[in-house]
Amino acid sequence: MNSKPAFLILKSGEVFKGASFGSDIPKVGELIFNTSMSGYQEIITDLSYTDQIICFTYPHIGNTGVNEEDLESFAGACSGVVIKELSKIESSWRKENDLSSFLKENDIPGIANIDTRKLTRILREQGSQIAAIIPGEFSEKKAHALLESFKGLKGKDLAKVVSTKKPYTWSKPSYLTSPKEPSYKVIAYDFGVKHNILRLLVDRGCEVKVVPAQTSFAEIKQENPDGVFLSNGPGDPEPCSYAISSIKELIKEGYPIFGICLGHQLLGLALDLKTEKMKFGHHGANHPVQDLESKSVFITSQNHGFTLDEKSLNKNVNITHRSLFDKSIQGISSKKGNVFGFQGHPEASPGPKDIQKLFDQFIDNIKKYKGTN
Repeated sequence: MNSKPAFLILKSGEVFKGASFGSDIPKVGELIFNTSMSGYQEIITDLSYTDQIICFTYPHIGNTGVNEEDLESFAGACSGVVIKELSKIESSWRKENDLSSFLKENDIPGIANIDTRKLTRILREQGSQIAAIIPGEFSEKKAHALLESFKGLKGKDLAKVVSTKKPYTWSKPSYLTSPKEPSYKVIAYDFGVKHNILRLLVDRGCEVKVVPAQTSFAEIKQENPDGVFLSNGPGDPEPCSYAISSIKELIKEGYPIFGICLGHQLLGLALDLKTEKMKFGHHGANHPVQDLESKSVFITSQNHGFTLDEKSLNKNVNITHRSLFDKSIQGISSKKGNVFGFQGHPEASPGPKDIQKLFDQFIDNIKKYKGTN
């Protein structure tokens, strides 16, 4: 690892000195903590972390290297990585690169040798912080300018920034399964979509066409899909008025709709709910969520800093799932149609697969829709 020093500077005033790895480019973003014990590559390349610096609470990161197959996006990633210790060796038959080199290639700075327990306590007590990673020495003036340049995620529409610029068809199955012959045509809105979501749809016999975030309802209707998927993504959902208006029309038209993470929040907004910024969000792979109908409890992967506002609930929406950590809304469905969303990540890879059955529920809704059309 590079022996050059690096500094993690929080806007609230705390300064942590550590060792630099990855890129030498200073970066600023919203600092959050993630409690996952595995899957650091998938987390770092998840576009939902755009403009965020990730503090990994698990102390040993980098031990399996990185590989192209496990990327969750073609381009783009988090703003920075904060860890306790960078693995000195990588051991995996699938390894193609080491973490430090991968971060350097993607202009992501990392800082190691940080007391991540202390840092996590700060974030839990004070909430997510604007912070900067500055490799090498720094001046207070330079640090202040960097921190002031970032205004936070509230009110920031990042979905249209990270979205694909043109439609494309996804045909790659999961490497663990063989593809089924396509039986259903699904349009997937890309607000920052994770690759494994698309794989799991293909695994279930879907022909998946991925479209830009600002694709209109008229353009979707022209495709004559059997179902519409709303992807995960970064930023504040409320400024995404273009998506919310299209989803409203799709609901009226009766299409089966499934939303995950940001897609779930946008679905809620289209159903006249509101969202709110959380104190420090949910980021990890060990979050218990209860299905309110069956009373079953699922261990889920989570990554979100916004949530549906309980006070905005209306008679047209059912709550289907709740977090057992803080009772926040984790799942909704519309009382007027085959439309539902889930806040966590049922596609998490690697991660718990407890709630992947939501993809099967989407397929069942598509079958019913096709049977009546």
